[in-house]
Amino acid sequence: MSQDSEPPSSRSNAGWLRQLGMSLAGPPRDREELVEMLQEARQVELLDNDALWMMQGVLNVSQIQVRDIMIPRAQMVVLDRDETMDDILATVIDSGHSRFPVVTESRDEVLGILLAKDLLRLALSSDRAGRLELAEILRPAVFVPESKRVNVLLKEFRASRNHMAVVVDEYGGVGGLVTIEDALEQIVGDIDDEYDQAEGAFIMRQDANRFLVRSLTPVSEFNRYFSAQFSDEEFDTIGGLVMHEFGHMPKRGESVQVDRFKFTVQRADNRRIHLFQMMIVADDED
Repeated sequence: MSQDSEPPSSRSNAGWLRQLGMSLAGPPRDREELVEMLQEARQVELLDNDALWMMQGVLNVSQIQVRDIMIPRAQMVVLDRDETMDDILATVIDSGHSRFPVVTESRDEVLGILLAKDLLRLALSSDRAGRLELAEILRPAVFVPESKRVNVLLKEFRASRNHMAVVVDEYGGVGGLVTIEDALEQIVGDIDDEYDQAEGAFIMRQDANRFLVRSLTPVSEFNRYFSAQFSDEEFDTIGGLVMHEFGHMPKRGESVQVDRFKFTVQRADNRRIHLFQMMIVADDED
């Protein structure tokens, strides 16, 4: 077959390889070369930005440990086994989560995981003034070490059909928790669940002094909501303002106080912050 009769697909593939400076005998020799090849494929429009982002995320999860993506112990929303139904329902409604670790007096003793849908069935058949028998509806808790790789965690989640695991430190204490959503976000980016969509707001109240604040919240919107006086001349968003205060790219769980507001990074990747948990540490005179 002459060159002129070569199928178009073969010619386009050969052209792509030439543009990447590669040959069929020279595959990527290491991770860096593979990433470079993917980036060059994006430049010649064989991949779009989303595909490139996800491929890089797939490569990254084998290098990331659970401690890098977990929700720190201090930010865990847990239920006490001795709480009344009213108290438990209030926590479930305020948080908007679907799964909750149930603990004793100590957060290091996790009895199991409560699903909100299981609680609903029990609440409809129980005395609101009485105490819940949570033990009868708890699901077994899964425990993973902080050092576990995220790609291994994803395989275990898929095999066991679990969506949440309790993270333990080297001493056996609870260091935090991790969900399948936390792991998947390392590949596909920030995931807004139906609760996030329902709120549809930059600022979501958790209790009297605690809020979830999106990084993209305009400074003017933050000022209006909290009667704050931050300037929006240098930074358009609250994420930019807080990043300036950190002075570096913070990881999940890092905190900084700006005026009377303490910002803790709730969701972030290696490029940007997505969500803060914000606490008012000193109310203003109003």
